[in-house]
Amino acid sequence: MARDIFISYSQPDRDCAFELTDHLEAEGFTVWIAPRDVSPAAEWAEEIIDAICAARVMVLVFSASSNESSQVRREVERAVHKDLRVLPFRIEDVLPSRSLEYFLSSQHWLDGFPSPRAPHYERLCGYLRQWLTGPAAQPVRSDPVASSPPPLAAAATLHETSGRGQRFCAGELRELETRLARILGPIAAVVVARAAALAADFPELERRVAAELDSPDDRRRFLKSCQ
Repeated sequence: MARDIFISYSQPDRDCAFELTDHLEAEGFTVWIAPRDVSPAAEWAEEIIDAICAARVMVLVFSASSNESSQVRREVERAVHKDLRVLPFRIEDVLPSRSLEYFLSSQHWLDGFPSPRAPHYERLCGYLRQWLTGPAAQPVRSDPVASSPPPLAAAATLHETSGRGQRFCAGELRELETRLARILGPIAAVVVARAAALAADFPELERRVAAELDSPDDRRRFLKSCQ
């Protein structure tokens, strides 16, 4: 049975994963999560693969535990191979291991901390509605070249042709990315590239990038580094 969302999680994060599932279903999304939705007497791996193929988005409950989970890594790998969008939802302040970074470095991330998680669930629902109803619902290629973050120089060219008449120097973008990477890690390149395609000038670019940080302390720290 097709579902909107496949939830990937590691066993230590079970409570959070099921709490998130309850919240998503209360908001009208259809969700597949193991072991709840595994058919009786079914072959576990086959059921998971079928569920990933039938889903429209994978939400990865990301933590130190899932970072080390071979099962989670296989699920993410399968999702990317099937051109399924993956939305990592960080519940701990950790960065992906090298094996997961290969698949997740081009994905948009959301943070589910600090507590309480309810506001973070609401923001997650907003992104999912956009992904499932807007242009982002279209499938993306999963080969390493196509799914890797766009070069910063390419982001500058994209911005120049967006009709705003403003070119961002690749060196400026790279410096901005470096500052952001101290907080977000490897996804900084993606955040900067997307913001550069929309911002009219460099101050607006800095504000757009800062708005992607969930923590007020992180936003202040980033904006201070830009002064």
